[in-house]
Amino acid sequence: MVRSRRVQVLLILVVLFFLLIYFLPCSNNAHTEEKPSPVHILILSSWRSGSSFTGQIFSQHPSVFYLMEPAWHVWVTMYQNSAKVLHMAVRDLVRSVFLCDMSVFDAYMSSQKKKSDLFQWETSRALCSPPACDSFSRSDIISAGNCKTICGKYPFSKVEEACKTYSHVAIKEVRFFDLKVLYPLLTDPSLNIKIIHLVRDPRAVFRSRENTMADLQRDTNIVVGSQKTKGEMGPYNTMQVICKSHVEMYKAGSQAAPSFLKDRYLLVRYEDIVRDPLARAAQMYRFAELHFTPELQKWVHNVTHGKGHGAQAFDIGSRDALRVSQAWRKILPFQKIEKVQNVCKDAMDLLGYRLVRSEEEQKNMSLDLLFAQNSS
Repeated sequence: MVRSRRVQVLLILVVLFFLLIYFLPCSNNAHTEEKPSPVHILILSSWRSGSSFTGQIFSQHPSVFYLMEPAWHVWVTMYQNSAKVLHMAVRDLVRSVFLCDMSVFDAYMSSQKKKSDLFQWETSRALCSPPACDSFSRSDIISAGNCKTICGKYPFSKVEEACKTYSHVAIKEVRFFDLKVLYPLLTDPSLNIKIIHLVRDPRAVFRSRENTMADLQRDTNIVVGSQKTKGEMGPYNTMQVICKSHVEMYKAGSQAAPSFLKDRYLLVRYEDIVRDPLARAAQMYRFAELHFTPELQKWVHNVTHGKGHGAQAFDIGSRDALRVSQAWRKILPFQKIEKVQNVCKDAMDLLGYRLVRSEEEQKNMSLDLLFAQNSS
């Protein structure tokens, strides 16, 4: 009897031993195959600098969850404040979005909010494909017009649900004027932020802003104060603030960068993108740890080699991007060029934009000469 019990105990121990051998490796594999932490991409720029197009380079990638200027909601709600005061609220919102916590929008939207209440939601391919919308595939290149027509009826909860299914979260923002404001996010262990700092020739920005002045008025008031937007110098006051912010961000990101910014800051000039779209898109994708698929290469080429003029705010349709980027040279009077160069000289020197010294030079300067100091 005793011997029989010993045999039973031994058999049980043998079975337990083999079960442990069988399951322990599985447990280790499960640990090593944990889902990697998302990569967080923050595209920093200013209005009318090609940032909507640059954002689309990321939005159209099937691995990216993208939102265009979510801080618009902060500025619309708290428009009585200055940009500096709003920095903290914008930073908190960006952090929450990167972590796919969309409850942060509760402070800026009604309790009955829908996905379509989100600013420029239709420019996000991720919000136009499953699980945010069932009408398109994740691999589709989706236009904002088609998405807006078909995908607007889904609940706001789909925004957070979709965000959690992507390996990369990208945000395009024009409402940061100081890179140091972002240091707490860059040192946050729950985030893996890479910053793409997009700049554009201030003369081109000035000309584009003239075409969209009414659309930008509220934002301009927040940037420089309503009093400084008035009169002949109003537009130049705005450009001075924008140019100064680019200088300070570039210095903080590259010239005096702290150790935690190593390999996490990339300056990109819009003129370089439109001059060689495939090479620059490939550069940004490598920086963001994304694969440049043949489908995306074809889209980037087509969208930059069209016939459109890109005059509408937030217009990201196909255009002759190189020609559009240089339109200011033939349209902007030399007197205005001089004023922009005067208030933005430091930015132009630092970022590599050649000054135009006379009307004759403006008329005769070739595209190659304009780009001579502008290449990298």
